[in-house]
Amino acid sequence: MSKERDVKQVLVEYLLIIVGATLVALSYNIFLLPSKLAAGGLSGISTILYEMYDLSPAYTQFLMNIPIFIIGWLTLGKDFSGKTLVGTFWVPFMIWVTADVPYTITNPLLGALYGGIVLGVGLGVVYKGNGSTGGTAAIAQIVKKFTGISSGYSQLIVDGFVVISSIIVFNLELTLFALMCIYVTSKVIDIVQLRTSSTKLILIITEEEERIQSLIKNGIDRGLTKVRSVGGYSNKDKTMILCVAEQSEAVYLKRVLQQEEPSTFVIFINASEILGRGFSLDKYYGQKL
Repeated sequence: MSKERDVKQVLVEYLLIIVGATLVALSYNIFLLPSKLAAGGLSGISTILYEMYDLSPAYTQFLMNIPIFIIGWLTLGKDFSGKTLVGTFWVPFMIWVTADVPYTITNPLLGALYGGIVLGVGLGVVYKGNGSTGGTAAIAQIVKKFTGISSGYSQLIVDGFVVISSIIVFNLELTLFALMCIYVTSKVIDIVQLRTSSTKLILIITEEEERIQSLIKNGIDRGLTKVRSVGGYSNKDKTMILCVAEQSEAVYLKRVLQQEEPSTFVIFINASEILGRGFSLDKYYGQKL
């Protein structure tokens, strides 16, 4: 059973890589290349070479990926390299297939915004499949492994060097749009991977723990954790309540607390990813109903 589940997991990961790589290719042909945005990575380099020498972006990216793939294979292991191999071939292939797509955006602002979103979603999906699209995306994953910073910021650092160098071929305005594009891409990657905008960690410091507990249970039906604490200013015994809720639930709880317990000290924090019952598992997982 475990072996069957492992095979299914691998197949899902390869499917994520193919879907994500397809989105990466579409973002390039629909938004980035027509807008002349060298938005980092080998796609940015291929955009520069296309503008200067009219070289095919698909072939350019494929050839430049070969030495980078070898480096990734030596650094990140065979499993990563097998999945990177799929992304490395699939992105240039889909760029070649969709080269004559009839829908293109030439406005650099729209290209930077929507191209960055589609590119970020594509790369984020690929990363969720534990793979890479090759090129500087593989370098970004290497940076992440050895520094511990997020995939989004790794991509931002690596791509920044390519974008800044594009000012030699394109004007300053297009370079600034390209920088905006890779910033959007980096934020979308982290949202796709970590779902940062969907959940909130709520910290409530109160002397009315039973009242607050009742509001949470009856209002949003979420679990909570209570931590005994002492107020630093008043030196009184207090309770810190930790609760995780969806965005809409957090908004509702905020409104209720402001109405019912306006003096309660409350902190809302973006939660990167929540694992457990009610989030990654069904709310009633493991319970007999």
